[in-house]
Formats: sequence, C-alpha cells, structure tokens
Amino acid sequence: MLPTDNNMLLSFINMKLRDFYKNLDDLCDDLDESKDDIVTRLDSIGYIYNEELNKFIAK
Repeated sequence: MLPTDNNMLLSFINMKLRDFYKNLDDLCDDLDESKDDIVTRLDSIGYIYNEELNKFIAK
C-alpha cells in the first residue's frame, strides 16, 4: 500500500526506484499500483518522472 501523503509518496517512490527498480513501470508492475495514479499525485506537488535519472524531480 502506498503512502497517502503525497510528500511521503515522493520519498517512498524515489527510494524504491533508487534501491530496487530500473524504471517506474517495473515498480508499478511489481507493487500492482497504477502508474497514472502515482504520476498524477506527484505532479500535483510539482514533480515529474525523469526516465534518464529514474526518479521524480521538481518541474
């Protein structure tokens, strides 16, 4: 289950991407979570996914 607070979600997702997954698609598949939901929630606090860096960064 993902954190409900979007700032905690940012930290959680970036840690998982850094330590366990090569990209966001793999993370979402493994955790059975919606990529669109994660991207939308983090966009709402000013972050976008950077594929090259494999993390969410400030817009």
